[in-house]
Amino acid sequence: MPNRRKQLSGRFRIVAHLAIGLIATAVGCTSLPTIVPDMAPSPARSAQMAGAHGILTPQQSKAVIDRLKSRSQETNIFERHLALEESIVGSPLMTGNTVVLLQDGPATYQSMFAAIRNARDHINMETYIIEDDEVGNRFADALIEKQAQGVAVSLIYDSVGTFQVPSTFFKRLSDNGIKLLEFNPVNPLTAKKGWEVNQRDHRKLLIVDGGTAFLGGINISSVYSGGSFSTRSRQRPGTTGIQPWRDTHLQVTGPVVSEFQKMFLATWEKQKGEALAPANHFPQHAGKGTEVVRAIGSSPDEPFSLIYATLISAINNAETSVFLTNAYFVPDPQLLTALKDAVKRGVDVQIIVPGHTDSWLVFHAGRAHYTELLDAGVKIHERRDALLHSKTALIDGVWSTVGSTNLDWRSFLHNDEVNAVILGQAFGTQMRAMFEKDRAASHIITPEQWQQRSLSDRMKETAAGIWKYWL
Repeated sequence: MPNRRKQLSGRFRIVAHLAIGLIATAVGCTSLPTIVPDMAPSPARSAQMAGAHGILTPQQSKAVIDRLKSRSQETNIFERHLALEESIVGSPLMTGNTVVLLQDGPATYQSMFAAIRNARDHINMETYIIEDDEVGNRFADALIEKQAQGVAVSLIYDSVGTFQVPSTFFKRLSDNGIKLLEFNPVNPLTAKKGWEVNQRDHRKLLIVDGGTAFLGGINISSVYSGGSFSTRSRQRPGTTGIQPWRDTHLQVTGPVVSEFQKMFLATWEKQKGEALAPANHFPQHAGKGTEVVRAIGSSPDEPFSLIYATLISAINNAETSVFLTNAYFVPDPQLLTALKDAVKRGVDVQIIVPGHTDSWLVFHAGRAHYTELLDAGVKIHERRDALLHSKTALIDGVWSTVGSTNLDWRSFLHNDEVNAVILGQAFGTQMRAMFEKDRAASHIITPEQWQQRSLSDRMKETAAGIWKYWL
């Protein structure tokens, strides 16, 4: 019992620190900043591309864009949007990549473990959550084994995301030579760069030998032990019933991996991690794949969220369809306007959100916008029989993004996030099939049905909306 009281007391102090940090950060903040790097399309500017051997010539870049356009006759989003996206984000479009779409935990973990087993030089891992459970310890064992074989292993983990994980879990990793970095420690006495408790590292990123990267929405946790139609996933505290988790991840190989590597190393340096072991972080890539990919990282250190800005730009340039799947959907006024304006242009706008969630406040804060969206003609679907945790978008069938970014204020204002944008109809077809599968397992919300919701639900929406900035 004394140990239990000590554990609860420690958690109380953490919650108190978080509350103080949140209040201090939020004073005077009532809305997201309007994103105005010049959002108007510039026909005189063309998208710049890079490949395995560096920057492509303008003629080579144009040839890639023309090839993409020729396979996507229904949309002009490439010409109208890509140069603007580059000016917003700064990172180049990279050709010659291979991208594998991974659905749910089992497929993702299987691919990640295979890559770890084959590592020969280094493993860099960054995660919001890594739990001291069956899955977390499988990863710990795999990383320790590679470190013992001479592979340089480094791990960034978020302090809030792992605050319930016992220190012995991380001590086992460090005692076996793995380099560890706790992102923005909750305890200000252990912080290395000042106490910024409200800024969190929400990225899920694994880089192996500088040639393979994994990213998306999947944390390291046994809640993902089964697929989204399985009952093997462990239930997370605070949820009710058996709710397997539905999520999406990517495995990327090719030149664009170097851009994800830069993000990891920049975070390590910014957080003042100890010197990393020597490693070949930027090997030469053959670039034999066919996918065109852009890596996008966002951080509160930037003037605005780069992922948010490029998503708004893509929606504003959509001509046929906008399909969003998102776990925590609490849109700000600018995103709401972009979605409603797209419908006015005749664009088919559909959103899949959770029908159940592990965050009561986020769930009802998002639902507070249903009336406005439904009245505008946006189609809303709530996923049944699984806890939806995916963060994906498909626009005009050819512009896809998968990553860690939720469509809520926390992701856009306070979190470090990472996404990949993949161009082309081939990958878009896979994304469309995945969207339709989730939609088939969802319940559509009609305006008539929504108007019949209970007074209790309406009160919850109002109460949750007050807290949307902090969620």
